[in-house]
Amino acid sequence: MDATPLLGQRTGIGRYTEHLMSTLAGRTDVSVAATAFTLRGWRDLARTLPPGVAARSRPFPARLLRKAWQRMDFPPVEWLAGRADVVHGTNFVLPPSRHAAGVVSVHDLVWHTHHGTLRTENQDLAVLVPRALRRAAAVTTLAAVTKRAIADEFGFPLDRIFVAPPGVGPDWFDPPALTIDERAMNGIPADYFVFVGTREPRKGLDTLLAAHRELRAQVGAGCPDLLVVGPAGWGTDHAAAGAGGVRLAGYLPQALLPSVVAASRGLVLPSIEEGFGMPAIEALAAGVPVITSDIPVLAEVTGDAGIRFPVGDAQALTDALHQVVRGDVPDEAVRRARAREFTWERCAEATMQAYRAALS
Repeated sequence: MDATPLLGQRTGIGRYTEHLMSTLAGRTDVSVAATAFTLRGWRDLARTLPPGVAARSRPFPARLLRKAWQRMDFPPVEWLAGRADVVHGTNFVLPPSRHAAGVVSVHDLVWHTHHGTLRTENQDLAVLVPRALRRAAAVTTLAAVTKRAIADEFGFPLDRIFVAPPGVGPDWFDPPALTIDERAMNGIPADYFVFVGTREPRKGLDTLLAAHRELRAQVGAGCPDLLVVGPAGWGTDHAAAGAGGVRLAGYLPQALLPSVVAASRGLVLPSIEEGFGMPAIEALAAGVPVITSDIPVLAEVTGDAGIRFPVGDAQALTDALHQVVRGDVPDEAVRRARAREFTWERCAEATMQAYRAALS
């Protein structure tokens, strides 16, 4: 498995890779090894891996590998990581192989539908992902709507695309209350809505900031703040533009995040495009209301447990925020029950189905 997403600050795909790898390593029907396609971080690989996962990696500059794999089927993964029955590209990119069957995880189609919103260094995904699909014997993705889109857009056989949604860990269902010191050290206000994610163009933060500004105008001094949690990302940093009542928490330790979300009035995910929307389902597990845009994948994930508004409609989002302030929200038991449907065991089993399909 490609464990490159485990290196550095661990965002959504890194956490997905970590938990999937850990769950697979606990099974008796598969032996898991990990590699990383990097020069700078390869020495850190072994200490980042879950128990039971062996490190197999040869240092090589990531940029050179990506350039090579855009143009040719060299170097093969066996040269970098040794022999395997299956090679799993966990993060859109599937290296060429001489003998191993290839499985690639295509988490979303942002690289195809909203190419201009990507970091400059990731815009090569427009070439790398179609090449990965041509190399792959099977594909995993996070949602049924993405499965259909991959088949429709790229002609990949539907019966070889496997939906493996991420799970929700037990730490989200009963997180400890925030302490006074934790609030002070991390700038956590007393009353707030929370956004969790990298501050990037596709996350719809412009819409959220406009809606929160209007809510403050309507509610006045009793309006909850807006806490923005996550890396600074790229593009115009609108949330740092001095908007009233907006707090930037930056990247928070994973151990603290469930408590921060659980202490909020609700989580807001106003995305233009998503692969799954892990913050939404984790917030449902924590028992807090969840407001999302009405893009198909977020509707699929949250079901009847979430509150939705038309994507990009700031006034409709203001109304949804006001709805939460009034307490007119889905029942907490419904929210938690929806989250319990998503387990890492289910994710691992769907991934194993993809491995078996690739080998056959």
